[in-house]
Amino acid sequence: MIEAQLQAGQLLTLLIIALALGLDAFSLGLGIGLKGIRLRDILKLGAVVAIFHVMMPLAGMYTGHYVSSLLGNVATTAAGILLVLLGGHMIYSSLRGDEVQSFDYRSSWGLLLLALSVSVDSFSVGITLGMFAANILITVLLFGFFGGLMSVLGLMLGRKVSGNLGEYGEACGGAILFVFGILFIF
Repeated sequence: MIEAQLQAGQLLTLLIIALALGLDAFSLGLGIGLKGIRLRDILKLGAVVAIFHVMMPLAGMYTGHYVSSLLGNVATTAAGILLVLLGGHMIYSSLRGDEVQSFDYRSSWGLLLLALSVSVDSFSVGITLGMFAANILITVLLFGFFGGLMSVLGLMLGRKVSGNLGEYGEACGGAILFVFGILFIF
């Protein structure tokens, strides 16, 4: 019974973190969508973001497993500090109003750069989750699903509305990571 509760707790935590990381892709997608984008490009961009949201945390988790074996008991505190820094940076960037550099997302390099830029956070979180020995398959599938889904939703919503909603998505995601980091530290 306790094992089932632990697994349910881990799944809920992974869902929340995946959603938080997906909000970053959502905000960027929203910004691009506001400039206008074709449906075919939305699907292509969403698929590439999803792939990167699988590859980056996977690499991070393997790195985290290695770091955890080196650090031992310090790994939990280090992981919490990493999440606090990452969440704080996302909030700071959002409040400062950093604009995404304009580039051609239809080119191969532009598409890869965009997917990499919204997936770097997934690598850092992957390191943290690797230190905690989170379930790798569930983690990367959730991250990939929510990364792709949220980017598609942002792109599609951006096509429909105008305004400055994108910065709030990144701030929300940063706040969630920040809170989880504090919980890991204490």
